[in-house]
Amino acid sequence: MSKRLFKNIGTLAGILPEGILRKQGAEMDHVGTLENAWLLTEEGRIADFGQGPAPAADETIDCVGGLLIPAFCDSHTHIVYAGSREGEFLDKINGLSYEEIAARGGGILNSADRLHQTSEDELFAQAMERVAEMTAKGTGAIEIKSGYGLNPEDELKMLRVIERIRKASPALIKSTFLGAHAVGRGYTHESYVQEVCRMMPQAAQYADYVDVFCDEGFFTAADTARILEAGKAAGLRPKIHANELAESGGVQVGVQYNALSVDHLERTGAAEIEALRGTGTMPTMLPGSSFFLGIPYGRAKEFIASGLGVALASDYNPGSSPSGDMRFVWSLACIRMRLTPAQAFNAVTLNSAYAMGLSAETGSITRGKRANLILTHPGWNLTKIPYLHHTPFIRQVFLQGEAI
Repeated sequence: MSKRLFKNIGTLAGILPEGILRKQGAEMDHVGTLENAWLLTEEGRIADFGQGPAPAADETIDCVGGLLIPAFCDSHTHIVYAGSREGEFLDKINGLSYEEIAARGGGILNSADRLHQTSEDELFAQAMERVAEMTAKGTGAIEIKSGYGLNPEDELKMLRVIERIRKASPALIKSTFLGAHAVGRGYTHESYVQEVCRMMPQAAQYADYVDVFCDEGFFTAADTARILEAGKAAGLRPKIHANELAESGGVQVGVQYNALSVDHLERTGAAEIEALRGTGTMPTMLPGSSFFLGIPYGRAKEFIASGLGVALASDYNPGSSPSGDMRFVWSLACIRMRLTPAQAFNAVTLNSAYAMGLSAETGSITRGKRANLILTHPGWNLTKIPYLHHTPFIRQVFLQGEAI
């Protein structure tokens, strides 16, 4: 069995004992570290780590004092799409809102039209370029949603592409059926809700989760409950878009249906915090969307002060967050949301892994987890990375113990 030794690690950060799947409240302030450490991988997993004399190995990597951390986890993306929407970028510059662009047939419907005209092979090729970009920047686990199909044929086309990515990429991939992203062309609102429910058994052949855009102008809490009932019958646990544009009731309906995560949360109050207390649902915030759209940032500090955990994800998509750079997400969380570097680090690693059901497998330096790792150049630490938010810091990314 192949063993690889990482020696001369300046700081090994993100250490957790087995069995801790998420961090909440004051736990988010703490990051387990070892100075002057070594780490041993075996068959793509973390076998051991420590200080002092290192064990024998088949291969040795000299970290020359660099920082070694778990790879980022990105629990909310839309990276299967065709082309781009730079025309809408100009619309935003000229003052049109997200809602106004959508009302003109742009936004999600624009992406659906493009996707319909694009072959499955071409969609796969474009998406794999984005996956390669994300992994090169240190992301080792990615959740990918459908939702630009908006009819049975094209939604299934997207889910098949995600399945191909799962098999082709060294990153861990989770798949989410987001048929209820917007009302598809040619449907009334009610007929489309019925159609999404009918799609569920076929979608469940590929997807791990079901999602609904529960927000003003899209799907109501009542619509969401109907769709989640259909998902439950098909064996799909929810991950919900909620409260991006208004306090929509999406958080509450997500909790009611045991959602793994409720995502966006730019518009929340005390009722949402109270609804999440004592649940298994991870509040997930997407600062890249707030940055790009100029909308409020999630109130992460209040959530943490209330004893809740917070995850952070990129929302990588062509319309509202055209970036999958999780280091930038980390930086925005510190600069705009006023999280400490340690809190934000936990949110882009362990808690984001939890938000896609993968924190038993990745997201921390834990014996037995996948060896998905970022090795930095010497001189970096957990404060300097988000502070120098675009200075190159990665020496090498390892997924399943192998350099990519």
